[in-house]
Amino acid sequence: LRSRGLGLYLAKSFDVDVQGVTLSTEQHGVATDRAHAQGLENRVHFEVRDYRELNERFDRVVSVGMFEHVGVNHYRTFFDKSATLLKPDGVMLLHTIGRSGAPWATSAFIRKYIFPGGYVPSLSEVMPAIEKSGLIVTDIEVLRLHYAETLRHWSERFAANRDKAKAIYDERFCRMWEFYLAASEAAFRWQDLVVFQIQIAKKNDTLPMSRDYMAKCEKALQLRDMGHRPKTPAAKPARRRKVADME
Repeated sequence: LRSRGLGLYLAKSFDVDVQGVTLSTEQHGVATDRAHAQGLENRVHFEVRDYRELNERFDRVVSVGMFEHVGVNHYRTFFDKSATLLKPDGVMLLHTIGRSGAPWATSAFIRKYIFPGGYVPSLSEVMPAIEKSGLIVTDIEVLRLHYAETLRHWSERFAANRDKAKAIYDERFCRMWEFYLAASEAAFRWQDLVVFQIQIAKKNDTLPMSRDYMAKCEKALQLRDMGHRPKTPAAKPARRRKVADME
């Protein structure tokens, strides 16, 4: 959620009000400008704010690309706070890079040059904190090779714009970034890096009994985004939902 793109997509696609929080002033500026450009400023509100300072309650909470920076010692705080942010029938989605194997230290290169203080968790480190917070894990999806393909596309796009990047930064940065993208793709393609999408709820009867609805909704959105209209319009919720988008 580096540019708050998901928050804007949710506001355009569904009858929701979105509140996004980030610690990055650059992300905040870009996201706010995009919301205004798309006429969504009345539906989406972004602010520079620590998620722990939020006091509102939400129907849905989404965290993308942020959990890797929380740190193992703060997982319990993260999920305790998430529990207080959710309404009784609320649902949370946690999207994070993770390890398919046992816990292991994050690459020293990544920690020094790319994500200072970053840490990639294993499920065995995440699950206990969720359990102790009183939340319920309702679904876990493991995206294995997907992010390897994402990184491949990033590498190709960076190569196509390398001269522009060098003009802004320098040759050293470009070579470092190329190494980061190549090494990361290899880690997702041949080692143990994956992406976890963990669905979490406060009650066990909030969501459908099977996960079939996910595939149906995903297919409908894919067709709509490609310009195909569904034969019957999707039913709208009785009330507009409130979504928290945490970076």
